[in-house]
Amino acid sequence: MKRQLSLAPEQIPIVCIMGPTATGKTDAAAQLYESVDAEIISVDSSLVYTGMDIGTAKPDPDFLTNYPHHLVNVRQPNENYSVADFFKDCSALIKDITERGKMPVLAGGTMFYFNALERGLTELPQADQELRARITSEAESLGWSALHQRLAVLDPRSAERIDSMDAQRIQRALEIVLSGGKPVAEYNASRKLPPPNPLIKIALSFSDRAVLHERIGRRFDIMLDAGLESEVRGLLDNGVDADASSMRMIGYRQMLEYIRGEIDADRMREKGVVATRQLAKRQLTWLRNQSNLLWWVDHGLENKEFQDLVTLVEQFI
Repeated sequence: MKRQLSLAPEQIPIVCIMGPTATGKTDAAAQLYESVDAEIISVDSSLVYTGMDIGTAKPDPDFLTNYPHHLVNVRQPNENYSVADFFKDCSALIKDITERGKMPVLAGGTMFYFNALERGLTELPQADQELRARITSEAESLGWSALHQRLAVLDPRSAERIDSMDAQRIQRALEIVLSGGKPVAEYNASRKLPPPNPLIKIALSFSDRAVLHERIGRRFDIMLDAGLESEVRGLLDNGVDADASSMRMIGYRQMLEYIRGEIDADRMREKGVVATRQLAKRQLTWLRNQSNLLWWVDHGLENKEFQDLVTLVEQFI
């Protein structure tokens, strides 16, 4: 029988199962679901897309029936799903789940989603390529110092904190004020606050990087054997734009290169594995810079046995 919670909604902890790719986060979340009255929320920017199952290592339908996940299959491949979309959807889910007396278990490896959820979100105008090109052209003609003076007129506070030769920050500040019609500080003032619940942040990891690399290679081979090429060809045949953001995900973009004849099969696999390793390295770097993080290293990861992790979480409730 699942353990029931007897806490006020805002006191129910949000359990975050984090870690680099291929460490077993989904299985850890499933075992928590079995033991505690909880609901699972996916924190994975790739699992939001319908029809993109093999290349995302999406849990199969039977698994999702037994262990339902929120925020899986919520967008078509040609649609976008931003961090602002995640923050809005996840915040609403957390509120609903905790008000029903259940514990939210967030599992995934999209670290900027976790970051927004913990720190809150400032919604700035989206990058406008046409406006950016115009600003760059003006800078090439007049110089960034002149653009900084223009920023000082439109947004004095931003100009004061940005060096007159910092081209990237001048450009972005001008984009914001010109496209949104108000200075950066006004956007920061309307920052969306994170949920009030305490966070239990647990990072799964291997002490030996070679073990992680071996698992990444094995998982990519499983994707290839399961029909990643057929999946990508089917997506293209069904009208998915090859330039859609979903098709730029690891695995898909390398397979696209192969299908176009730009690389051979061996090179496609090599590039996919290397890109996944690089992703894992970035995830680990981000995690090492986190505070109040509980590292769960090696224990139970190889055999997908997470009862001790469940016992740890139960101490907080």
